[in-house]
Amino acid sequence: MVTLTGSSLSLEELVAVARTGAPVQLDAAVGARMKRSRAVVEQAIATEAPIYGLTTGVASLKRVQVEKLAVDRFNQTLVREHLIAQGATASPEVARAAMLLLANQFASSVPGVRPLIAERLVACLNEGTIPGIRLLGSVGMSDLGPNADLAAGLFGSVRLEAGEGLALLNHSAVTTALAALAAVDLGHLLDVADAVAALSLEGFGANLSILHAAVAKTRPYPGLSQSLDRLRSLLDGSYLWGPGAARNLQDPLTFRDIPQVHGALRDALVYARTQLAIELNASQGNPLVVPEEDRIVSAANFDILPMAAALDFLRIALAPVLTSSAERITKLLESAWSGRYTGLTPQKTPEPGLSELDVAAAALAAEARLLAQPVSFEVSTTSIADGIEDRMTMAPLAARRLREMVGLGERVIAIELLVAAQAAELLGPVPLGQGTRRLVQRLRESIQLFHWAEDFPVDLEPVVELVRALS
Repeated sequence: MVTLTGSSLSLEELVAVARTGAPVQLDAAVGARMKRSRAVVEQAIATEAPIYGLTTGVASLKRVQVEKLAVDRFNQTLVREHLIAQGATASPEVARAAMLLLANQFASSVPGVRPLIAERLVACLNEGTIPGIRLLGSVGMSDLGPNADLAAGLFGSVRLEAGEGLALLNHSAVTTALAALAAVDLGHLLDVADAVAALSLEGFGANLSILHAAVAKTRPYPGLSQSLDRLRSLLDGSYLWGPGAARNLQDPLTFRDIPQVHGALRDALVYARTQLAIELNASQGNPLVVPEEDRIVSAANFDILPMAAALDFLRIALAPVLTSSAERITKLLESAWSGRYTGLTPQKTPEPGLSELDVAAAALAAEARLLAQPVSFEVSTTSIADGIEDRMTMAPLAARRLREMVGLGERVIAIELLVAAQAAELLGPVPLGQGTRRLVQRLRESIQLFHWAEDFPVDLEPVVELVRALS
């Protein structure tokens, strides 16, 4: 059971609700706190003072007063006129995560909505009622279009009171959901990439001096240290630790700097997860209710640049990991590099070389690199809403690109796993590391290792599924 307090939601809880359907409840103190906050809103409305989105219109219509008798119609119209999203609908897990995040924001009491609104979200989560949320059409200053889909899907029959229409629109729960789930998947992919890279080191006959403890001691990045520890553990017991096992004094950089490249992504991931941990429990709307001051404050908390920039950082750091993986695939396949260690590309027989897998890997890695371009500084427009809405974060695009990049990365790493395992197989009866030996065994359980000339092509989908399932 995940209990929402408005301030303590964790990434692990979000994943449990989004992907396994864990039940949700509001903390016992939430109802009273939300009522207190709502009382501030109703008191402010009674004064007939101009309050953005409560007693006035929004954006360029902020100067227009909403008549008391027209509040219901205004809130419903507000949702309806923002049904501008485009494209495919979000997956159920993204929709569930967004609903959870929104319920948690409401539970904080900062948006000033009635408890009924948070309770409705929790009930829909527990009942399995999932709205269709289209993902395109947001500039990242609140997910207005996707949020309108969510609001219309879950609150179409609910009478919305003052400020509640805006509260349902003015947040970034959909983008945060996309970002959080993609970051979790990236963390898993990086762990698998460590294991596959270790297997490539064995298949290539690489020099393990790169894993010496002095590497981290003299360059003390946390991610580098962790990557070194993981690689040493994965290769514990490997033949590569033996005297004379290394083929080269120095290997190509994509083998030699695995700890540095993977470590850089680890550090970026720690930073991004820190930003996400804040965002999971942050208010992303406007205005904000401050009950202890009996006050409603206009703010711009919908500007989620910290998360958008962190997502850009993640994609930039992921690109070299995938590019290096694709290059190792080529090195393992080409006999000019792999020599007696693999023989995966025949040179003395009329059979065609089977190194075309490196073409697929290169294409996938190239697509991934193109997705790494930062978007959080995208040029803004000064014409929307009479020049009021003159900034954008493009955070939704940043999150979608990370998700797509991770998907491409799973395929690149799957190809490297297949090639590295075949290379290690052709080494003969040499001991592999504890971790890499288990990895090859898991691969054997998924597919039959094969001889390139006779058994190619092979269905890579089971290997991709294995990459996603490895723990």
